[in-house]
Amino acid sequence: MLSKLENGRLIPTVPTLVRIATVFDVGLDYFFTNERKRYTVAVARKGERIRFPERPDAREAAYHFESLDFSARERKLNAFFAEFHPVADHDLRAHSHAGVELLYVLEGTLEMKIGTEVYRLEESDAIYFDSVQKHNYRRVGQKRCSAIVVTTG
Repeated sequence: MLSKLENGRLIPTVPTLVRIATVFDVGLDYFFTNERKRYTVAVARKGERIRFPERPDAREAAYHFESLDFSARERKLNAFFAEFHPVADHDLRAHSHAGVELLYVLEGTLEMKIGTEVYRLEESDAIYFDSVQKHNYRRVGQKRCSAIVVTTG
């Protein structure tokens, strides 16, 4: 049947399109949208991004972040710019979330605790890990520290 649809020998019914859309995880609009407009393209301009603290109730935030993909619809990942601040150890709070995480240090030195292991990351270092493990971030030293963080899940 798919071969006949692809070759224009069969016109699909709406229930057939629904089944195909479900299998390929696309919306029905996929079949009726201009092919050039079908692919997601989203630009996040620096001036349009909003800066958020690690958590709103923190005395001192260990980091602030900005979503780099807030304007994208149907995201398959989440990308952030993060800026890390010096904080006392007692203010560090571990967190976890579904999926995986990739962090790339843009500048400075960052210490990450994942589970019971501690990792020291320098500028241009990257770390990939299963983010269901409890983890936290801590800036080392007084030099500015920032990273790109990509998560899934």
